[in-house]
Parts: sequence; structure tokens; C-alpha cells
Amino acid sequence: MRIAFDAKRAYQNSTGLGNYSRLLIDSLARYFPQHEYYLAAPKETGAYTAPVNTHIIGPQGLNKLAPSLWRSRQVVKDLEKNGIALYHGLSNEIPLGIGRSGIKTVVTIHDLIFEYYPEQYKAADVQLYRKKFRYACSHADRVIAISAQTKEDIISRYGIDEAKVSIVYQCCNPAFEQVVSKDVRETIKKKYRLPKKYLLYVGSLIERKNLLNICKALCTIKDKLSMPLVVIGSGNGSYAAKVKAYVKAQQMEERVIFLEDRPEANDPGFHNSTDFPAIYQSAEMLLYPSTYEGFGLPVLEALWSKIPVITSNTSCLPETGGDAAYYIDPFSVDEIANAIVTVSSNDILRQQMILKGIAHAQKFTAAACAANVMDVYESLCS
Repeated sequence: MRIAFDAKRAYQNSTGLGNYSRLLIDSLARYFPQHEYYLAAPKETGAYTAPVNTHIIGPQGLNKLAPSLWRSRQVVKDLEKNGIALYHGLSNEIPLGIGRSGIKTVVTIHDLIFEYYPEQYKAADVQLYRKKFRYACSHADRVIAISAQTKEDIISRYGIDEAKVSIVYQCCNPAFEQVVSKDVRETIKKKYRLPKKYLLYVGSLIERKNLLNICKALCTIKDKLSMPLVVIGSGNGSYAAKVKAYVKAQQMEERVIFLEDRPEANDPGFHNSTDFPAIYQSAEMLLYPSTYEGFGLPVLEALWSKIPVITSNTSCLPETGGDAAYYIDPFSVDEIANAIVTVSSNDILRQQMILKGIAHAQKFTAAACAANVMDVYESLCS
């Protein structure tokens, strides 16, 4: 079977949708080499080295002048020329009119957060996303949702037939599955000037991610726990400014460490995330009290890293954390504070969480993700 992917994100996004695209393409090429894989890429970059058993389809002639238009419409002609049987839109959209070509289509929908928190997006972006996502869900032969929460959102928001939507959980970078040696962890800690012990937060500095409530929780327990928080994530908006203003007003600058603000953030190991497994594995726990997610990848990364996770009892996060995480109401500063104290002071609980985390993480391997996606393909092209 000849399978093509929308490879824009694989080549042009360093995180998020880019990671999902690269991992899935690599995994399918590895575990199902009997198929031919084509990458529809408006632009090739050095950000991704595709597997050897893949082919590149790019804009030619006048289409080079408008690569975005080619990706959203004209690519269909090139897919037909290459005898593609199935096209997978990896990032919430499919080309317009592809249904008339006879090529089977699958689209992965990662989340509908913009539908629930439109105020956190530009109004024009919300309208554009809604148009693209709704079109993809309505016209694709099959929709892949990365969590049961996302499937529920697709059905309720866009009226899509439940039978058309398959849940296929994503995986994280396999590097998180590997144990980083103590020497390497110490080297990374020195490199980024990390404390001996620290809490970890990974996520953008936006309101939905809820970093301010973490800072407020730490402030309330400053007499019980002085362990600093290391923040991996950036943001230049009003919410990020609000968080940093709070940290400064409470004189918490030494207790909340924003790695993005340090010169070490310019290091390739930080920019391409290769140092992140060591940073995770050196942490005492991950704090991830997001109010809404499509999957919550940092939770999975932490489970593989064998550290406890405190996360929210909302949206998809109980799916990702399973029975391993400590769940809290993300809107309750007291619950976040009590959870941090409880987990940090109870070694038996910590070990139980770690063991449960290792077991639960086995459900989210690259091999499992690839096999489940291939099942979707074969159900359409058998």
C-alpha cells in the first residue's frame, strides 16, 4: 500500500505536532516496512531526516511560489500521480477536494482546545481552525482522536458519527524510556545550573497551563517545603508577565527558575530537547495542573522518566496518568499545595506512584501507536 502523509509539521515544527509527525512516520516505516511511504512536504528542512524507505513529494513549477496553497489543494494531483492509496493528515487537516480523487483519507485531531478557550487565541485563528478542523472531520474517511476526551469533543462539537472516530493514543520520544546514567544527569544539572533537588513544570506560559496556581501553592507551603521549581516553557503574553510579576512580588525568584530566561536555553541540547530526559529524571516530581489538554504529553514523559506526577482531574489527563498520578482540582491552590507536600514527604507513596507509572506507560509505546494506526489504515484499504 502506498501511504502519504502531510509532512509539513515533521519538517517545520520542532515540538508538538512536529514530534507527533516524526515519531509516527518513523514508527510506521520501522514496524511496517512492507508499505511504501510518501511525505508531502511543502518545504524540506534539516529538522528531520526521513527513514530510508520513504519518498518525498514537494511542490513543483509554479506551485513552488505558493507552497501553502499546494499543501491545502494542489497536492491532490501529485498524490494521484504517485498512485497513493491513503493520505493521512497528521495535524488536524486534509486537502480540499481530496475526496473526489478516490484516495482514502485519515486525519488526526489532537484537540479542540480553541473551541473551549477561544479567548486564548486570536479571533481570526479560531475561525480558521474551526473551518479546517470541521472540514477534516466531516470529509475524512476516518478520524483519529488522540484521547477519549478528544473523541468526545469531536462528536459533541462537530456532530461526527461516533463509529467514524478511532482513539489512538500517541507515544512520546523513546529517549524518555531510556535510563540516563547518574554521571550524565549530573553533567546536565551542572550545565543548566539546576538545584540538587527540584520540582519540574513543562509547558507554555499560558493561562490554561496554570503555572500561576503552582506558584501560589508554593508560596503557601514555603515554611514546609523550600524545594525550587524548574520551569521549561516560554511565553511572552500577558499571562506570562502576570506569573513573573507574582514571582517577583513574593520574592520567589530563587524558588522559581525559568530556564528559557537563562543563556543555557540557547544550547542545542535544550533547543532540540535532547537534554530533557536527564532534566526529567533528575526531578523530584512533575507538576502539571493544566485545566484542559488533548493528551498531556509531559505526563507520559514523566511516567517514563520514573518520577511522580501531580496533575489535574480534568479533560484527558486521567487517561494519560492512569492509576499512577496524584490528581487535583487545578483551580484549587490548596489542593495543589497539599499534593506537593504529600507526595514529597511520603517515600512509600512516591515509590508506588513510580511503579504504577512504569506499568501504565507501557500502553503508550511507539510500536503500539504504529500498530493501532495501521489497523485504521487497513480497515479502509483491505
